[in-house]
Amino acid sequence: MSAHAHPRTAAPRTDSALAVEDRLYSALAIVRVVVTINMVGLNAYRRDTFQHPTLGLAVVLALVAWTAAAIWLYHDRARRTSLLLVADLAIAVAAMALTPLVKTPDFNATIPGFWVMGALLAWAIHWHWKGGLVAAIALSVTDLLPRSDLDQGNYGNVFLVLIGGPIVGYMCESLQRMARERDAAERAAAAAEERTRLARAVHDGVLQVLTMTQRRGAAAGGEWADLGRLAGEQERSLRSLIRQQDTLPTAAEGRVDLAGALEAMATAHPVRVDVATPGGALLVDAHVATETVAAVRACLDNVLAHVGPEASAWVLAQAAPDAITISVRDDGPGIASGRLEQAEAEGRLGVVSSIRGRIEELGGTATMESGSWGTEWELTVPLA
Repeated sequence: MSAHAHPRTAAPRTDSALAVEDRLYSALAIVRVVVTINMVGLNAYRRDTFQHPTLGLAVVLALVAWTAAAIWLYHDRARRTSLLLVADLAIAVAAMALTPLVKTPDFNATIPGFWVMGALLAWAIHWHWKGGLVAAIALSVTDLLPRSDLDQGNYGNVFLVLIGGPIVGYMCESLQRMARERDAAERAAAAAEERTRLARAVHDGVLQVLTMTQRRGAAAGGEWADLGRLAGEQERSLRSLIRQQDTLPTAAEGRVDLAGALEAMATAHPVRVDVATPGGALLVDAHVATETVAAVRACLDNVLAHVGPEASAWVLAQAAPDAITISVRDDGPGIASGRLEQAEAEGRLGVVSSIRGRIEELGGTATMESGSWGTEWELTVPLA
């Protein structure tokens, strides 16, 4: 592995994760100093167990020198290479392996003792639980092989090393994952806040002007109608731009932007449809979005069937804390009074099932008003 490789390639380490690693190595530097002082003191206290005191002193001094070097080497992120970690563990293993040659045959503690925690924790920090486990196995095997007898103390030390290495590694990985998740949450919150601010500013200004121009132009006719049509196209384009960043993150959460789905459906419909939606995304459950869009499409299909392809229709979506209301209006001659009831009595349930049925299954309501000015459906879908 390289200096900045991560065992989970699907989640590369971010700057914050590396900052957590830096702090862990800074804490490890303190641990190294403490265990080195402990190692020097214990070997001085147990100097009578050395058969070769000069060689033993050389090993102790070498470990002290490596402690100073390791603290300096690990301090710089660029120097934390795989070679450094392998060398760190190799020195710890070598010091343990030299113990039977330096001490009496009935030695109990190795020369480095708890000093080997430096290498063990370094592997755990960098390569997480897998690194901690590999280093723990290497140190445990080296400690047990030269021993003729395994007493309770030796067993306890090995047991703690074998469970401690992976656990510390797992905790280090968890800390880095939390740092990545915190960064992602902060970026998402900042982006959402900026989108909300932008949507509010655009909705309160530009979109309202475009919507007003569109409606008044259509009512005035002539050249003003062309101006209204252009205003409507620009309004839809602007809303789509605002909403683009909202739709992708929510797809994995099973939520859909209903406003975007309505605009996409209206664009593909044969009837000329102008869609007006809030500046931000209308996030709803995927099933709710599917059924609501299908009901709106059924309203537009009725416009196509009874008014014709030259008809115009308007879809207006409004969001409240507890519900979304969508009105679908056309400029046709309207529906004769009692016509829907008659169709239902005759068994023709197209409108009832395709519009009212869908909305009522979602717990909402679908009402219709009609007159010489045209027909308007109002669909209310609860959000809870």
